[in-house]
Amino acid sequence: MKKMFFILSFVFVSSARLFAQDDDDAGNESNSDKMRDKMKEFIQKRLDLTKEETEKFTPVFIKYFTEWRQTLKEVKGLPKLDRQQRLLDLQLRYRTQFREIMGPTKGDQVFEHQRRFIQEVIRINNERAGNIPARPLRRRGG
Repeated sequence: MKKMFFILSFVFVSSARLFAQDDDDAGNESNSDKMRDKMKEFIQKRLDLTKEETEKFTPVFIKYFTEWRQTLKEVKGLPKLDRQQRLLDLQLRYRTQFREIMGPTKGDQVFEHQRRFIQEVIRINNERAGNIPARPLRRRGG
């Protein structure tokens, strides 16, 4: 379990540049909200949440996403292990809340689906920039 969280944290820290941009002006704030909403929808769809679970999940996820973005900004410049630890601490705190909303199995999968969403965004951005050829994100085990 610790290994999984370490791997997830590594991916989140690696993608920090993508999500840790300043939100000072309204345009960036709007983009942040759009990204948050798309990530939330992606996770909800992958977890196949009920209407009741979705209603409870949404405010908790919005709070998590806001803290996650803030943490990414705060850890900028810290040593890699310190960045990973801060993100892992945040995930552990919210994992408990997600488990209460949707049970332990789905609650534990939230961060895995967040990681997949980030990978897909990075892949699309690279594709648009012409850095890599278009190829779909491979799904593991399902």
